[in-house]
Amino acid sequence: MRLPIAKLTPPPSAQKDDVLIDSHGRTITDLRISVTDRCNFRCVYCMEPDVKYLPKQSLLSLDEYVRLVRVAHELGVTKLRITGGEPTLYHDLDSLIECVGEIGFDDVALTTNGTLLTEERCALWKESGLNRITISLDTLDSIKKERITRSFTPLSTVLRSIEMARDAGLTPLKVNAVVIKGVNDDELLNFAAFAQEYAIDMRFIEFMALDSGRSWSMEKVVTASEMKKVIEREYELVREVDGASSTSMNYRFASSKGRVGFIASVSQSFCHGCNRLRVLADGTLRPCLFSDDEWSVRDLLRSDVSDGVLKQFLRDACFAKSNGHSMGQDAFMPPMKTMSTLGG
Repeated sequence: MRLPIAKLTPPPSAQKDDVLIDSHGRTITDLRISVTDRCNFRCVYCMEPDVKYLPKQSLLSLDEYVRLVRVAHELGVTKLRITGGEPTLYHDLDSLIECVGEIGFDDVALTTNGTLLTEERCALWKESGLNRITISLDTLDSIKKERITRSFTPLSTVLRSIEMARDAGLTPLKVNAVVIKGVNDDELLNFAAFAQEYAIDMRFIEFMALDSGRSWSMEKVVTASEMKKVIEREYELVREVDGASSTSMNYRFASSKGRVGFIASVSQSFCHGCNRLRVLADGTLRPCLFSDDEWSVRDLLRSDVSDGVLKQFLRDACFAKSNGHSMGQDAFMPPMKTMSTLGG
């Protein structure tokens, strides 16, 4: 149910001029913006081949994105992540990174499938203020990669992108793999060895109910604890101290470089420490990834409102943030929008 945002305005005691706080006392400091719903992959856990793209006029312009993230920064947002779809397909990406790099965020990151990176772009982004890159890679098997992504981009292209991003200093470089039972759960030890070889952070993500094919079920979920047990058959893992809002449980190898992390969105929800807010590719703002409650910030941006109005909108939306999701429980209903629009 999408509630009128005016009814969710926080009381004066919960409002502060320079911070975003939800009704559960969590301070919002992390903004994720999806700059496009377009992608050159059709991953089985994300987008079906016949998905229709949004009309381009529904997407925010460069100026609209920059204004929004600037206002969010003035309200205490310190971290910005740029996602898609596939953000490297966004024609103004270079300019967007340059503009947000001038705002003063503590951390600016980009999530990509790694198919369109070049040494020149990585160097440019680093110089412009991009701190980190996360690359999605769900298999180390070339044939399986074609089956999972439903594309023919060579595995070597993505491996080369990992090296380019790492060498450009876009670190700590993270590689994400969505692990699905019967699809790629037999590669966990290979990925652990890969993390050591490339000296990267390898993160394993539980399969979430965000696929456009609506094929998700608990039977396909490999839990974080199950994945960890497999890796510990061969490697000694040492637990690291994670921040209160960390989305992953992180471990380093006892005797080598590289780390592994487990994102247990299904089996061990981290909602209690969630500090995130999302702007979707269609110009709506969503406080929770798994809730259908959202409001159009695009309409406000195109109504010539003041920054003060935008700030109050963000305060109200954050205050409406739900306490958590019920994924994995009988009562859970997947959100209507799927990963390619939500941006992860």
